[in-house]
Amino acid sequence: MGLRKANAYSKRLVTPFTRVSKKKNKSYIKVVPPHKIIKFEMGNIPDYNSGKLPHILTVVAAEKFQLRNNATEACRQYVNKKLEKSYPGQYMFKIVPFPHHIQRENKMLTGAGADRMQTGMQLSFGKSVGKSAILKPGNPIFILATANEKILSYARKLLKEVDPKLPGKVRLEYHKMEASPIA
Repeated sequence: MGLRKANAYSKRLVTPFTRVSKKKNKSYIKVVPPHKIIKFEMGNIPDYNSGKLPHILTVVAAEKFQLRNNATEACRQYVNKKLEKSYPGQYMFKIVPFPHHIQRENKMLTGAGADRMQTGMQLSFGKSVGKSAILKPGNPIFILATANEKILSYARKLLKEVDPKLPGKVRLEYHKMEASPIA
């Protein structure tokens, strides 16, 4: 059995579950799952910092939801691969939320013979299965900066293709960075 569907977690009312303590009796999380997001910033970062990539697209959460790190990594790989193939070195792509929230699951088995392995609700705290970021409306998810309008239209198309991989409603925001006068 693999991962549960994202709707088992994404729209639930949840409090951040991040506590890991060095003291055994205060630590409820026994194992912290590893990060699946490899990089948080890709592309030409020095050009972005110097202002040479003025066209900025931001993917913003339109509702409250949990964004699992495997969904974030899938989006990152898709966008970065397409941009690096078409316009190498002419973009900067950044993932903003860091997945702190640890998701857990009380595995229930079905079928013949499964009744001996289950504990029902007796030990229902669950085991950690993954990490996610809890997003509120208006929180940025991805920031993508490009050098010109041609790359911008391609990047906008890519971010719309990535939208089905995200569990909640998102919107695209565009703004142009103004050149700072050198004094």
